[in-house]
Amino acid sequence: MFDSGNLDDRGFTVARGLIAPEECRALASLWPQQDRFRSHVVMQRHGYGQGEYQYFRYPLPEAVERLRQALYPELATVANRWNEVLGVERRFPPTLAGWLRECHAGGQKRPTPLLLRYRPGDYNCLHRDLYGDLVFPIQATILLSEPRRDFEGGEFMLVEQRPRMQSRGEVVPLAQGDAVLFAVNQRPAPSSRKGGTRGWHRTAMRHGVSSLLAGERFTLGIIFHDAA
Repeated sequence: MFDSGNLDDRGFTVARGLIAPEECRALASLWPQQDRFRSHVVMQRHGYGQGEYQYFRYPLPEAVERLRQALYPELATVANRWNEVLGVERRFPPTLAGWLRECHAGGQKRPTPLLLRYRPGDYNCLHRDLYGDLVFPIQATILLSEPRRDFEGGEFMLVEQRPRMQSRGEVVPLAQGDAVLFAVNQRPAPSSRKGGTRGWHRTAMRHGVSSLLAGERFTLGIIFHDAA
């Protein structure tokens, strides 16, 4: 489904054509259906940028639930590998249901998958999606609109804050239906080899969206930990 090696090496990877254009349009069309969502956020009211997003309520739409369930197991394998090399004791269960039971037992019960809408001039400041003490370290963003037809600008951006080094930025080009999978907060990055042994250090990552120049851009965000 995706290149886990690229996720290890760069902190992100792209799954091309994860969902078809008609499903993209169907998901974007959910925006005005207020009964589907638990909350609506206007970014500029909170200093998050400019634009809007809405968190889905449980039960999630069937397509969103299916994607969340399908992506989690392979991502959990990567997440456990990351924790192992960083010396973190936590291991994530093999199923999303098992992980959400842990979240709910810890008081994090509100669903976090969300639909985002950008219009001309809108943007999303660099940020991390942390909603409590329990955090799954990888998340996904799926582009639902078609670049150059539906909108201009609005590039997905990642910034890696490397220890004792300047930050590195990355623009990730996406087509309609592509998903970018990336580190929520921190990831292991390889240090230089010493004596034939590869060491690791933590590097922090943030993500955002550059200013939309024209049109309307919808994305689906899939986060695997629920919110407190």
